[in-house]
Amino acid sequence: MNALTLCHQNYNIHINSHHHFSASAKLNWPKLLSIPHPRNQGTSTRPSSLLIETVEGQVAADSEQAPSSVARRLILLRHAKSSWEDPSLKDHDRPLSEKGQADAVEISHKLQQLGWVPQLILSSNALRTRETLRIMQQQVKGFLEAEVHYFSSFYSIAAMDGQTAEHLQRIVCNYSRDDILTVMCMGHNRGWEEAASMLTGASIELKTCNAALLETTGKSWDEAFALAGHGGWKLQGIWPKIVTFVNDKSFVICIFTDRLV
Repeated sequence: MNALTLCHQNYNIHINSHHHFSASAKLNWPKLLSIPHPRNQGTSTRPSSLLIETVEGQVAADSEQAPSSVARRLILLRHAKSSWEDPSLKDHDRPLSEKGQADAVEISHKLQQLGWVPQLILSSNALRTRETLRIMQQQVKGFLEAEVHYFSSFYSIAAMDGQTAEHLQRIVCNYSRDDILTVMCMGHNRGWEEAASMLTGASIELKTCNAALLETTGKSWDEAFALAGHGGWKLQGIWPKIVTFVNDKSFVICIFTDRLV
């Protein structure tokens, strides 16, 4: 790498192309020195981290600011209505009914209209859940562009009392990144409405193809879940029924409206 050496009455400064400064001085540095790399002159870029070392070995850093807390949104979507026409099929392998197919079309456009299109989709591997997602991907490009992972555990955990919320938290934190702000989890009752109720502190019912829209803040998904805990997520709505709720510690008042709260 090319290097540049600057001479001053009191300082000798050696600068390399990685912005690493080393200095020997007769006196202590009076202030932090920042010299831009020639390649960045005339352009507007994010400031690089600077490291300056004095002769005493003291280090001062002008580092990038820590990431700020941002809104993080979690969609809990129950699969669309399935068909019972073929009794020989295992429950895991039941397809969608005609009504379920129509509902999947509708929910995809509704979430797009509301601006709740996920960047990451975590789904049960049951056939009715996969078919719900496939229809949504056919309808709205954003669902097709999202990162998708399927889990057999989403099918089984939903039948276990009190375990779904913790399981979803673990999977979301393991598979998401800090730059992902909206995650959709697709699965089954009773676990999905139980998890929605536990995370928000409201009593939530999710019919087939209902989506609970939850929101909180955090620098990361781990921090978001840790800070919100159980009952700390804000319920922004349930589609197709949008709900405003007031939690008075002793009871919950639900008001159904036709818009997102």
